[in-house]
Amino acid sequence: MFTRPPIAAAQYLRMSTEHQLYSFENQSAAIKGYAETHGFCVLQTYSDAARSGLVLRNRAGLRQLLQDVVGKPTYQAILVYDVSRWGRFLDADESAHYEFICKSAGVPVHYCAESFANDGSLPSVIMKSLKRVMAGEYSRELSVKVYEGSKHISQLGFKTGGIAGYGLRRMLVSADRQPKLELTYGQRKNIRDDRVILVPGPEEEVNCIREIFQMYAEEHKLPITIARELNRRGIKCAGLKRTEWDSGVISRILRNPKYVGCNVYGKRSQKLRSRSIAIPRALWVITPGAWTPVVSQGLFDKAQRRIQTQTFFKSDEQLLAQLRGFLATEGTLSERLIEATPGFPSMQTYKRRFGSLTEALARIEYGGAQIDKTLTRRKRGAMREELMRRIVTAAGNQVSVIRRNKHHRPTLELPNKTLVSVHLCPSFKIKSGELRWLLNHAYKNSDYITLLARLNGANDGFQDFHIVSKSRTRTPWTITLDDGWLKNGEPVPSMADFVDVVQHVQCRQLALCTHEGDDQSSA
Repeated sequence: MFTRPPIAAAQYLRMSTEHQLYSFENQSAAIKGYAETHGFCVLQTYSDAARSGLVLRNRAGLRQLLQDVVGKPTYQAILVYDVSRWGRFLDADESAHYEFICKSAGVPVHYCAESFANDGSLPSVIMKSLKRVMAGEYSRELSVKVYEGSKHISQLGFKTGGIAGYGLRRMLVSADRQPKLELTYGQRKNIRDDRVILVPGPEEEVNCIREIFQMYAEEHKLPITIARELNRRGIKCAGLKRTEWDSGVISRILRNPKYVGCNVYGKRSQKLRSRSIAIPRALWVITPGAWTPVVSQGLFDKAQRRIQTQTFFKSDEQLLAQLRGFLATEGTLSERLIEATPGFPSMQTYKRRFGSLTEALARIEYGGAQIDKTLTRRKRGAMREELMRRIVTAAGNQVSVIRRNKHHRPTLELPNKTLVSVHLCPSFKIKSGELRWLLNHAYKNSDYITLLARLNGANDGFQDFHIVSKSRTRTPWTITLDDGWLKNGEPVPSMADFVDVVQHVQCRQLALCTHEGDDQSSA
């Protein structure tokens, strides 16, 4: 046996919902046997119970272990059951990265149930890399199996998860669909062969659902009008997170096939802990006749036909298709034409869906004047941001970028709270071929000093820079090559001289103001 003192170690345990082999008791027992055989003494335990091994952010135990390791750990080794308990990361390099953090801190990781020794030898490196890839592949294969299994259960007419929704309740049934128990919120089935279907809820909720479809399909009321009417009556959204109705809740109810007895699966996807994404309606798995309908098929179909004519129900692709059709008919596209066309989606609709009309036009590969103008404006905005970054880098800690809010442009601030606005002046040629520069906008606030950046002839770079203490009182303004107004300020030879030039202009401005004040006093 060992004559030297045992080596202090920490153990890391992780258990998801896989199977009993990976219970904490089994992992601890295996780690204990390994520790006794190899001369370790477990002093600390980190654990993640019921946690997937795909991502680090949800594993508080492993994150705490890594944080302690890079600090001052009280142990010299980490014992883990096997490679898969360390993590089933889809990128094998991620698993290696976290182990390298421990190793570089002088705290190596030991895999107690693996057939290889984690000693850095070529065979162990190959085996460990293979095990990491296999652990990630297991997660991928399991994801496919779970999806196909859930899809099959859904096609049989059973609900695979989620809340029932307003007007419906979850009913626990046997495999042959014999009712057992109505499940309340938060309850789950505990027998593997049992299934869940939806049944009509309380009569007042069922009547409310039918009235919603009636008001929309027959009375042609908008969702927001329906929501206001229900709120006025004091009807609550029982079973939902919110208690008051709004147009979004009404819209989702009107589009949901579950109210005509259809089971729907695959509306959204979040495979392997990735970001949740919406699945196109054409790819949904819809099983008709899964349970008793709440509204008639005829009323539901009538509501769907009206939905197709409503802009707020249209998909992104439908809105883009309308733009393509408009372009084919008119030959051009602009905000003015769109707003002047009756029945066409408004500008706000495209801005809300795509961020701007320009982005929507880019989606349909339209390169008219409107999109060219906007892209040019964006290009200059990027040049302005890059210039400000250059100034901050060159000035070190003497200059910072501040922004009052999203409606105001960023400005530069010096340690003495002096504010410097940055303006790019695009160039253009007059008939003689000489360059002129356009100053489109300037701050009229006397607290600001202005940095004018004149662009070159191609407007893709900078020609020179000037610091001026007072902006033009009116804009736009055309600036000549040797504009006398610029002589009121000073040129900036390089970004490293920016702070000195600003302070010199500021001092000169202060001296001028003092002199003018003395003259007025004498008078």
